[in-house]
Amino acid sequence: MLKNDARLSLIRSWLTQDLGWRIGQITVASADASFRRYFRVSRGDVNPAAWEPKADTLIVMDAPPGKEDIAPYLKVTALLEQSGVHVPHVFASDARRGLVVMEDLGDTQYLSLLRTGRGVDALYGDALTTLANIQVRAARAAQQLAPYDRGPLERELNLMPEWFLAKHLGIETTPEERALLTVTNEILINEALLQPQVFVHRDFHSRNLMVLPKGGPGVIDFQDALRGPIGYDLVSLLKDCYISWSRERVERWVKGYRRVLGGLGANVGDSEYQFLRWFDFIGVQRHIKVLGIFARLWHRDGKIGYLDDLPLVLHYVLDACGRYPELVEFGRWLQWRVAPLLAPANERQKDKAARAPVRRTKTASKAKSKARPKRKVKTKVKAKAKAKAKVKTNIKTKPSAKLKLKRKPKLKPAWKARAKPKARKAMPKRANKVANRKKKVVKRPKRVVSPAKIRRQKRVKLRRSKRVAARRTRRARKPK
Repeated sequence: MLKNDARLSLIRSWLTQDLGWRIGQITVASADASFRRYFRVSRGDVNPAAWEPKADTLIVMDAPPGKEDIAPYLKVTALLEQSGVHVPHVFASDARRGLVVMEDLGDTQYLSLLRTGRGVDALYGDALTTLANIQVRAARAAQQLAPYDRGPLERELNLMPEWFLAKHLGIETTPEERALLTVTNEILINEALLQPQVFVHRDFHSRNLMVLPKGGPGVIDFQDALRGPIGYDLVSLLKDCYISWSRERVERWVKGYRRVLGGLGANVGDSEYQFLRWFDFIGVQRHIKVLGIFARLWHRDGKIGYLDDLPLVLHYVLDACGRYPELVEFGRWLQWRVAPLLAPANERQKDKAARAPVRRTKTASKAKSKARPKRKVKTKVKAKAKAKAKVKTNIKTKPSAKLKLKRKPKLKPAWKARAKPKARKAMPKRANKVANRKKKVVKRPKRVVSPAKIRRQKRVKLRRSKRVAARRTRRARKPK
C-alpha cells in the first residue's frame, strides 16, 4: 500500500528535493481519529553531515489540504514551547502541501505503562505537573486562542443524539426526551461557562502523552486547543476513555491537583466540593461528546476500534449524573432507555463489519458471471459467420445445396412472412373493440334514468307537498 501512496511519494520528494536531505526508510508511525497520518523517517546509513537534525529518526505529519489545516498546529506548538511544555519541535513545514517534519518523541504511550499497574502515581504526578504548567504559565498564551464558549459546547453535545442515539442505537427520541436533552445541555453549558477559563488542550489523555527517557511526558495532538473550563483537561486525564481508576483514587488526585494550582496562584474555587463539581460537570459534557464522536468514527469513517470504549464512556456519564440532583433525571433516562441497547448495538456493528468483505466478494463474483455470457455470445456470432461462409462455398460448388436452402423457411419471400403476424395482431384488436361496444350497450340502460321516470318522480313530490299544505291549513282553521 505504501508503494502506491501518492502522499508518501510527495513526502519523499519534499524531504529529498526541497529540503535537500538524504533519508533512509519511511514507515508508518501512527494515525489518529482525524485524516492526519504520521510517518517515521529514519536516517539509516546516511552520513550525519547530510542529515539536518541530530536525532536518528524524525516524524512527518501528513495533513491533506482541504481535510486538515496545519496552521493551528504550528501556532499551538509555538505557544506551548514558550510555556516550557515538551512538545515535538518543528524542523520544517509546508502549509500548501500539508506537511510538517518534527521531533520524534518515540512510540511509548502513557497508556501502555499505565496498563501494567506499575508506577501509576509517578506517571500521573508528572502529567499533572505538566498540566499545571499549561494552565498557569500559558495563561497569557491562552488569550490568543479561540474561546470554548456556547457555540462549540453546544455543537459537541449535539453529536450524541445524531450519531450515538439515532445512528448507532437506532433510538427515535420522543418530544419529551428531546426536551430532557435540551434542558440537560443547557445546565452543562452554563456550568462550563462559570468555570475559570484557561489553556485547554482538549485531548490531554494517556494516548497523547509520550514517555520520555529524560522524564516528564511529551505532549502531542494539541492542535485543537481553545480557551475554556479549568476542569476539562483534568477530566481527560483522570477520567480517561481508555483506562479507568476507582472514584476514591480519582478524587485524591483531583484534590492534590487543586492544592498545586492554588499554590501557583490559580483560581481553584471556594472549596474542594466546588472544584470537584466543576470536574464532574465538565466531565459529563466531554463524555457525551465522546459518545457521539466514537460512534461517528465507525459509522462515517469506518474505524470500529472505538466501539469497545463506548461502555466505559457511558459509565462515566451515569456515575457523575447520579451524584448531582440537577442530572439525576437525565441519568435515570440513560439507565433504562440507552444503556440496555449498547451491547447489542456493538455486536450488530461488529457482525456487520465481519460480513463486509464477504459481501464484496459476492458482488465481484456476480459481476464476473454477468460478464461471461457476453463473451459466449461473441463466440457464437463468430461461429455463425464461419458457418455461413462454408454454406456459400458449398452453394458454388454443389448445386444440390441450393435446393436444400430453398426449402428452409428462412429463405421464403418477405411478404409471406409479414402477412401472418399482421393478421394475428389485428384480429384480437377488432374482437376487443366489438366486445367493448357490446358491453357499453348492455350497461347503458342500467346507468341512465329515463326522462319519463324523472317526470313521474316530480309529480309524486308535488302531490305530497300539496297534501302536507292542506293538512296544515286544516289544523290552523280548527277552533282552539
